[in-house]
Amino acid sequence: MRVVAGKYRGRHFDVPHTFKARPTTDFAKENLFNVLRSYIDFEEDAPYALDLFAGTGSITLELLSRGCSHVTAVELDSQHISFIRQFLKALKAEDDVTILRADVLRFLRKAAGSFDFIFADPPYALPELEQLPDLVFNGQCTTDDVRCSILKEGGLFVLEHGKAQDFSGHPCFVDHRAYGSVNFSFFRRS
Repeated sequence: MRVVAGKYRGRHFDVPHTFKARPTTDFAKENLFNVLRSYIDFEEDAPYALDLFAGTGSITLELLSRGCSHVTAVELDSQHISFIRQFLKALKAEDDVTILRADVLRFLRKAAGSFDFIFADPPYALPELEQLPDLVFNGQCTTDDVRCSILKEGGLFVLEHGKAQDFSGHPCFVDHRAYGSVNFSFFRRS
């Protein structure tokens, strides 16, 4: 795993072969962030980001490297969480990331906080994969008896998925990009 750009550019972290995660390829990740530049100015806006199904932490690290002020990474596998903590410690970036060991679907139903950017890289065979946009846009949290949405107004949600899914009919859908077998659907909260 390597960091494509930003302050940690070129840093490498070896992902253990025992991991079940399927990290986003460097090619797809580089192209994704090239497209994201037209939606988000990471350095200027310093967005708060949420990385769902964080896996190896590759996207979390890329978001930090490019200028996010804080990233919340949600991952269920404790081995993956330990790996993410190791590389954050090596970079002295532990304070810039909140790591939550949680089931993403439950997290989205009860989430507190609001994010400028949300990225999700679920297992492509996840039965609830097609529900994720609705969970992000309709999931409500309660903070001090005030209802709030998990994605801020104008916020961007990117869902990585296989070629079998088509989200173009979703009311918040704005774009789709494919890089080999990796597909990204973009959604914006208006």
